This record gives sequence, C-alpha cells and structure tokens, in this order.
Amino acid sequence: MGWSLGALWQPSVPAMLGVDIGASSVKLVELGGGRRDAPTLLRYAIEPLASGVVDEAGIQQPDALVLALQRALRRSEATAEPVALALPAAAVITRRIVLPAGLDEEDYEVQVEAEANQYVPFPIDEVDLDFMVLGPAERAGEIDVLIAASRRDKVQERLQIALRAGLKPVVMDVVPFAARAALARVARRGPGAASGQILALIDLGQAITAVSFVLDGQTVFERQQDFGGATLTTRIAQRYGLTLEEAAQRQRTQELPDGWREALLAPFVGEAVVEIGRALQFFMTSTAYSRVDKVYLAGGGATLPGMVEALAQGLGQDVEPFSPFDGMTIAPQVSRAALSRDACVLGVACGLALRRFDSERAL
Repeated sequence: MGWSLGALWQPSVPAMLGVDIGASSVKLVELGGGRRDAPTLLRYAIEPLASGVVDEAGIQQPDALVLALQRALRRSEATAEPVALALPAAAVITRRIVLPAGLDEEDYEVQVEAEANQYVPFPIDEVDLDFMVLGPAERAGEIDVLIAASRRDKVQERLQIALRAGLKPVVMDVVPFAARAALARVARRGPGAASGQILALIDLGQAITAVSFVLDGQTVFERQQDFGGATLTTRIAQRYGLTLEEAAQRQRTQELPDGWREALLAPFVGEAVVEIGRALQFFMTSTAYSRVDKVYLAGGGATLPGMVEALAQGLGQDVEPFSPFDGMTIAPQVSRAALSRDACVLGVACGLALRRFDSERAL
C-alpha cells in the first residue's frame, strides 16, 4: 500500500535537535510535531565523555568531542540537521535593563550595545551579543530587556563542533535558560499550574548544583554551588583503585563491590541533602518568598539510588525526578523503559530542541 510505520511519524514541521555538551556526556534530543503544546520525542541518545574532554574552562579536546557527537547521532539514528546548542552559564554575561517601549529594532540594537559596553569586561568587537524583550516594565512606556553576551571564541568553538559533526547550528542558547524552558512546559501542564506555585528545579550535575526558582514561568532566583556527582565518582575511584572513567561506568551499571552504598553513596546523598537544603533556605531568607511548593530534581544526581527519597525527607518537601517529556507523544522507536531511566538528565537538551517552536528567540 506504500505506507510504513516510519512515515506515520514524520513531523508536519521539520524536526530539530537539541545537543547538551556537558563535562561527562553529550546528550541529544530530537523533537518533531507541529505545535509547542504537542511535541513528539522522536529520538535521543546519551554518549559518555572521557575525563578532560570538556571541563569548566571549555572544550579541551574538540576531536574527541566531535567523535562522541557523531556516535550519539549514529546510535540515535537522528535524521534532523538543524541543531540548538547552549553555552554554560559561566561563559555568558546576562543583565536585565529597562528601555523605552516602541523603538524599532535598530534603535534597540544601538542601545543594547551601548549598555553592554558598560559591563562586558572585554572588547565589544570580540563579543557575540543578543537581547530579548521580556515584557512591560513597572513604569508605563518602558520594557524589560534581557541582554546576553559571550566571547565570540566560546560561541565559535561549539558551532564548529556541530558543523564538523555534519549538523546545521541555528540556535545558541544558555544552559539555565534551556533547562527552564523545559520546566516551564511541564509546569504549564501540571495541576495548579496557574495558582502561583513556586517551583524549584535542582540540577545536580557532575561539577555544579544549579538551583532555579520559578514563579508563573518567570525565574525569581537562581544559585549555583560547587558540588556535584564528580565527588562521588572520585571517591569510588580512590577506594577501589579505578580510573575515573572506570568508576563512572561502574557507577552507572551499579557493578561495584558489596557495601559501596553504605560506605560511599549514603554519605554523599547526605551531603547533597545538606547542600540543597542550604540553597532553599537561602532563597526563603533572602527573598520575599517564604515557601517552595514543589521541587524537581534533575541531572545525574537524580538517578542515584535513594536520592529523591532522601531529599524529600530531608527537606520536608514534595520532590520528584524531573522528566521534560511529561505529556509528550513518544515515537515507537524510543524505548520507554530506557527513557524512564534517562529522562532526568535530558532537560537541557529537550529545552534546546523546544526552540524549534519559538525560533524568533534564537540568539
């Protein structure tokens, strides 16, 4: 009859990839579908990175990173070429400013560049700069504008990785913005979404724990702490005489000697609860908000046995693993069992792929 199962899942609008380049892995998500409120997860992949390929200073081994991205593309069988990428927060300077409403785009560009000259600590001709109108300001006739600036070489190094892997970069975002885009989509679907709930997104990553507090889709506070899963991986490597790569692999597969949970995992989980508790307490004592209604846990830390339960008990809060794919259509080729295990580390990649629905916000 000329039909195939694959043909039934061809999106009505070209699909888009979101690629999240982290210190421990490359994460890839391909989304299709015709509407933002009804996207389809077509494919995804997670490809581990050796230690040192990417670190806090940036991409140290571009050839190895390109190969890892190509492996992720082959393994996922992704077909889309347009890709959204993201810079880490540390590589981007952001600032909110107030400008007169009603100017044309050229006037806004001039004023944004003049403002950027005041706070960017390097020559403006070495910077990639963009802005986004957030909405009306408190005073009539003015608007709030978000400026984002990054050194051009930091942008170019990620663009070159995508190009060398055979992709077409069309968006450069910022990691926390992409994570919040994924959270906002999930929050809009949840019960009480319009009731002014304060949501906390805790991303317990390899080197950093990032905490964002969101009210009605707007970030009201964010904080980063130098604490992450690398601490546990290092302790495993030291205790059992493994390389960091071996320790990370055995941690993922749980192929470790008896007693490792009591000796290493439990203390680390306890430390994580204390660190995250401090972040929540700081939020409630240093802002006008005295509560947090729900906590979502994302990142590799969310996959650790007992972490969600310990966090809920320690904080006295409603805590659940963050799945950016709640309410999405899942294509038949995606393993639901694997997705349930991996979803909590795919928030940034998903938020990037969601940019296909609002391309006018591309940096």
